[in-house]
Amino acid sequence: MTYEELLTQTALADDRFIVMTAENRALVRNIPGKLGNRFIDTGITEQTMIGAAAGLALRGRIPVVHALASFLTMRAFEFVRTDVGIPNLPIKLSSFIPGFLSDGNGPTHQAIEDISLMRGIPNMTVFAPADEQDLAMMLPQIWAHPNPSYVRINTRKTDHQHSPFELGKAEVIAIGEDVTILTYGLLFEQALIAVEILKNEGLSVGLVNMRSLKPVDELAIVQATRDSKLTITLEDHFQTGGLYSIVAEVLLKHSLTAKVLPMALKDRWFKPALLPNVLQHECFTGKQIAEKVLGYATNRHQPEILIPQFSE
Repeated sequence: MTYEELLTQTALADDRFIVMTAENRALVRNIPGKLGNRFIDTGITEQTMIGAAAGLALRGRIPVVHALASFLTMRAFEFVRTDVGIPNLPIKLSSFIPGFLSDGNGPTHQAIEDISLMRGIPNMTVFAPADEQDLAMMLPQIWAHPNPSYVRINTRKTDHQHSPFELGKAEVIAIGEDVTILTYGLLFEQALIAVEILKNEGLSVGLVNMRSLKPVDELAIVQATRDSKLTITLEDHFQTGGLYSIVAEVLLKHSLTAKVLPMALKDRWFKPALLPNVLQHECFTGKQIAEKVLGYATNRHQPEILIPQFSE
């Protein structure tokens, strides 16, 4: 089932649902004629849309709002924090083209700090489906939950058949003794490729779909680091504040240490291009991921500790 079909079905079955957009109809093109006045387009006004959604939620509605991920999380951040997070309203944020899915756009349209921003808001839940099937399995529970949510919408298709979704639980695809890859969203596709390459090199490889980032599956993270000699965090996000930070927080909470290799963007935006070229240029193809893991494992690389120099 597509995103639009699921949302239409949900809204027609429950008149509390309101579909809203800030002039971003890519995911909901056919909904206006079916929902009538329960479809609202505020124009290119993400802040106004969130404020209006808060008012509707206070009157018992469940708004599902749509905008480009970069503007939904940054331009409207104060409104999401103050009007949605503080009163803990059941507003569902559907972010379009997050991460590398914003492939041809420059830094202003790249949402690669969105996980960090949204998980920092009390009461907000955060999710990143691996593909369209994963998305369709997750959304009914997310939309039914009373808390606000932020979802990185991903309508790409893969051949992987996902297990049923449970809020706050990761999907453990495989357990590996040598390497375990923790990932979410778009890069799940590349992780599947990397796993096969690494297996062909004789490694025992685990793979975990971290589709629920807040609440996060702490047990899955702890078990992955205990089961494997090396844990990889793979994400189309800044290294700061994303999955790598989440794993570090969980390990510190449980007084644990582990060898963790982050694969993320480090203090820079990605070069715009068609998606395959973005992945290639930024070294996030399955082949490049596998090569980096093999190089790390072979060299027993230890992260370099840099002492910052400050001018007087």
